[in-house]
Amino acid sequence: MTVDREQVLRTAAALLSRKATATMDEVARAAGIGRATLHRHFAGRDALVKALEALGIQEFEAAIDAARFDDGTAEEALRRLIAGLEPVAGLLAFLVTENQLFEGDQMNEGWDRLDARVAALFRRGQERGEFRIDLTPVWLTEALYGLIGTCAWAVQDGRVAGKDFQYMITELLLGGARRSVER
Repeated sequence: MTVDREQVLRTAAALLSRKATATMDEVARAAGIGRATLHRHFAGRDALVKALEALGIQEFEAAIDAARFDDGTAEEALRRLIAGLEPVAGLLAFLVTENQLFEGDQMNEGWDRLDARVAALFRRGQERGEFRIDLTPVWLTEALYGLIGTCAWAVQDGRVAGKDFQYMITELLLGGARRSVER
């Protein structure tokens, strides 16, 4: 029997985004394979998480490309990005909480590349008067990541309706939490 490595990764991503502490045995069971088969593809949890990181970066990059940052306004591109990230939000939420990915000198340069692209979108929006200029593009990027991860968990736990994912993230990020006072 041939094992589809990418399908195993996607199954692991789905499981770990719901249960970050899942064991390799649980991952193997969820993927419908034996633990030995899983270990032939991924020597241990660290190797599995590194492979998930590569998948997450690949999916994030594809969402950025599909968002066509240079087409239309920065707000329109941001909305397209959030829509494109929705299917992989759980994986990204899991990855940003995996300390092993962000410790020491081993950090994947893919994250820096993605951060730079998203920050550039916010900077373009600021330069064109679309976004607030009192918050740095780096902070807006981090806030976006935080909202995506938090919303993914809230949807997963049933505290928030999945159909509201894009709306809630976009509106809170762009509008802030401050209520407008009509005069």
